[in-house]
Amino acid sequence: MKAEVFLPDDYRPAEDEPFMNERQLEYFRRKLNALKAELLDESKSTIEGLQDGTRNIPDLADRASEETDRALELRIRDRQRKLVSKIDGALRRIDEGEYGYCQETGEPISLKRLDARPTTTLSLEAQERHERREKVHRDD
Repeated sequence: MKAEVFLPDDYRPAEDEPFMNERQLEYFRRKLNALKAELLDESKSTIEGLQDGTRNIPDLADRASEETDRALELRIRDRQRKLVSKIDGALRRIDEGEYGYCQETGEPISLKRLDARPTTTLSLEAQERHERREKVHRDD
């Protein structure tokens, strides 16, 4: 069992410390776990709302509006479900020592990018190449 890493509340990963040291890994682990907990909590409230919100609305326009709102809510939750899967993958990469490195080039991903998008697997340059290739193939 690993010893718990002390992390001050105001800690932010810095470029001048060793890349993906224990403090940085703990920072991203906590950030990912907090995001996952928030998403799961929102998911529970959506389920409760859908179970409680079944009403018989006689006006067709009101009923259609409510159905549209529900469909949108379910689409949002589906996207969040996929994000939870990405979070689990990022947490697994932290445990395996692969977190923070581009899966395409093996180079470190910038701390700013990881802080903004902690589930990312590609460096900014690799992501841009990927999007350019995707755009070229989509135009065919």
